[in-house]
Amino acid sequence: MPTHTMRAVRLHEHGGPEVLRYDEVPIPEPGPGEVLVRVHAVGINPPDWYLRGGLTRMPGETESTVSLPVIPGTDMSGVVEAVAPDVDGLAVGDEVFGLLRFPSFNGSTYAEYVAAPAPDLARKPAGIDHVHAAGAPMAGLTAWQFLIDVGHDHPSPFQKAQHRPTALDAGTTVLINGAAGGVGHFGLQLAKWKGAHVIAVASGAHESFLSELGADQFIDYTKSRPEELVHDVDLVLDTVGGPDSKRFLRTLKRGGAQFPVLPGDFDEEEAAKLGVTVSSAQVRSNGAQLAELGRLLNAGTVRVAIDSTFALADARAAHERAARGHIQGKIVLTVA
Repeated sequence: MPTHTMRAVRLHEHGGPEVLRYDEVPIPEPGPGEVLVRVHAVGINPPDWYLRGGLTRMPGETESTVSLPVIPGTDMSGVVEAVAPDVDGLAVGDEVFGLLRFPSFNGSTYAEYVAAPAPDLARKPAGIDHVHAAGAPMAGLTAWQFLIDVGHDHPSPFQKAQHRPTALDAGTTVLINGAAGGVGHFGLQLAKWKGAHVIAVASGAHESFLSELGADQFIDYTKSRPEELVHDVDLVLDTVGGPDSKRFLRTLKRGGAQFPVLPGDFDEEEAAKLGVTVSSAQVRSNGAQLAELGRLLNAGTVRVAIDSTFALADARAAHERAARGHIQGKIVLTVA
């Protein structure tokens, strides 16, 4: 087992992509219930750039748990290097992937090694490489917990009621806004796995990509307004959010639901008048659910699209790519 230092990307201050520094730091020691993982690839996600920009408090928290310098990141794929004595089911040499310690900013995956809670991990699907596995955890679990099974009873910071996914089958029509992004492209594939009819909304550059993933209908939002073209939808999964999210309420049939992945601005009276539900959840680490998703990844039923890859030392360039938007799938850091 290594006993010295590793390279990691850290924030010493908040700001733009230029504040990401490639440092030499001590290798972490796995605590009780943890394993030490030699990281091969890191998936980057919106909380990474929220933290970089100065957000240090998770929704629902009253105070910050972040102290600088901090290693960002939650998603990773790698190989188990050491195992705490109280951990069963994982051994040195096992290939694993996971969403670590979420919701929190304590994942620390932008590094050559990470101490990972064993329950947050699943075995990496043998049929995919570390880059694709690293792109799956947060985006895949978000889609899973919104659409398939929440998997926990923690209250959401966004609403009082427990989020309940809509039953998906061949009689269900689902509209996915932002279908080409990380959560969107997983949501599309999971809805198709359940047999639903899927309408994908994205810019025209993504049409062939989304058709390949199984979209039944495509709407280019740069040319048309989905709410003027689509009606009687059972479910809207909106991965974009923002003040325009409420316009999708008009696409729903009575009894339908809209699931905003990011908080939106909704009028409760309008939703009640339309007879529709708005419901959200907060994704949480879940190794057991990730193992279920891993089986679909291994079978090729669901695949991870990779927008681009960057070396760990080039995390700044990866964040600059994210800031340009129009991402197709996931951006991943590779660790030599």
